[in-house]
Amino acid sequence: MADDLVCVGAIAGGFGVAGEVRLKSFCAEPAAIADYAPLVTEDGRSFGVRITRPVTGAFAARLTGVQTREQAEALKGTRLYAPRDRLPALGEDEFYHADLIGLAVFDTGGARLGTVRAVLDHGAGDILEIARPGAADLLLPFTRAAVPTVDLAGRRLVADPPDGSLD
Repeated sequence: MADDLVCVGAIAGGFGVAGEVRLKSFCAEPAAIADYAPLVTEDGRSFGVRITRPVTGAFAARLTGVQTREQAEALKGTRLYAPRDRLPALGEDEFYHADLIGLAVFDTGGARLGTVRAVLDHGAGDILEIARPGAADLLLPFTRAAVPTVDLAGRRLVADPPDGSLD
C-alpha cells in the first residue's frame, strides 16, 4: 500500500439481507471511520460509507454500490484505507499503527531485537509483536517504560523488555 494511505477498518462480512456490511473500525473514535470516506481497498476500489447502527464490536454500515447480502459477504476480510491527509493530526507520543509496523527494534544497549510485525489491541492497551530472527516472537506492551524511544524518521524504536521476556 502507498505510504499516504492508512488502514482505518475492515469488513467483517454481511449484516442482514439488504446489503449492509459489518464494519470493524480501527479508529480512536470508531464512528469517525465514516468521516474519512470515500475509503479505498488494496485493489483500488472506492466506497462511500454510511453507518446505520452500532452492533457488537462493530457497526452495521452501507457502502456505495453494495446492494445485496451476497455482495456484502464477498467483501469479508477487505481492509479499508483512508488518505493520511484526511486523518486528524496526531499529538505528541501518538502514532498510527501503520507507521510502527516494519520498524527495527533495538534494546537499550543497541543490540537488534527484531522488527515490529504487528500492533495488537485487545482492549487493555497496545502490544507490539516483534519478529525475532531465530527466536519466538516477542510481545511487548507499547508503553513508555517498555518502549522509551520511537524514532519514525530513523525507522527504529528502542525497547526495554521486562525481565525474563527474552528467554
